[in-house]
Amino acid sequence: MENKIQKTQIQHKPVLIDEVLEYLDPQPNKLYIDATFGGGGHTTAILEKEPTCKVIALDWDKETIEKNAPALIEKYGDRLKVLWGNFAHLPRLLDKAKIKKVDGILADFGTSQVQIHQKAGFSFNQDTLLDMRMSPAHQYFKASDIVNRYKAKELAKIFFEYGEEKNSRKIAYAIEEQRKIEKFKTTRQLAELIESITPRYKIDRKKRRIHPATKVFQALRIFVNKELENIEEFLKLSINFLNKDAKLVCISFHSLEDRIVKVFFRQKKDVFKIITPKPITASEKEVLLNPSSRSAKLRVAKKI
Repeated sequence: MENKIQKTQIQHKPVLIDEVLEYLDPQPNKLYIDATFGGGGHTTAILEKEPTCKVIALDWDKETIEKNAPALIEKYGDRLKVLWGNFAHLPRLLDKAKIKKVDGILADFGTSQVQIHQKAGFSFNQDTLLDMRMSPAHQYFKASDIVNRYKAKELAKIFFEYGEEKNSRKIAYAIEEQRKIEKFKTTRQLAELIESITPRYKIDRKKRRIHPATKVFQALRIFVNKELENIEEFLKLSINFLNKDAKLVCISFHSLEDRIVKVFFRQKKDVFKIITPKPITASEKEVLLNPSSRSAKLRVAKKI
């Protein structure tokens, strides 16, 4: 099967722009890191807010950089440098850029709607190869490798821990039986199996109807890309690159990410002063304009 994805015109809208600028508070001639460049929305906002500051932007999705970076580099010149790589490799990336300290770091841990709809395997709404690698150049194992090779008990653990899927065991054992007949290659195969053994739609805590494959796909994406491990590593490494009084601003989109950030800040009270005792969430107006922002949580700490 060819890996065909419909290139619909989807624009990623960065979340909590006003709040990011308020807490990061870019200052004249200072240097900041946008650890998750994506569509460049947050980077642009920082550069526009303070016309003399500079930004080092990181992203491990090469296609995203190739698509979004050139126009911004042309506009902002030497005020912006975009580096290809995962934020979990912060020392290597900053050493390459000859950067030792910065005056603030922003990290938006969410997966953009552009990536979900235009990268192979991320969406069950399009029939593509079951891939899910954010950066194939850096990764070997695809989601199909996990689904076809892991034992049912291991799959159930992944679905439950990373997707909080209540039917994790039922789905895992169904996958184990189905792959004896035919290996999983596409998103449609996996989504249809899950639909066949679970309710067509589920109701989440916020009374929203969600597709029954949503949590399994989330779990596989997180596992394949080592998202939680990368966040933990990034947070730990960030300490070494922040100047005194520099802010670390983190945006999470589900409880697993937010818990990591919250625990990290609390454990590092000798290094950070927590600026947001409770997470900052999107306003009603922003949620109406950008529904993706409804689950965003922003936490901030200052290096002391």
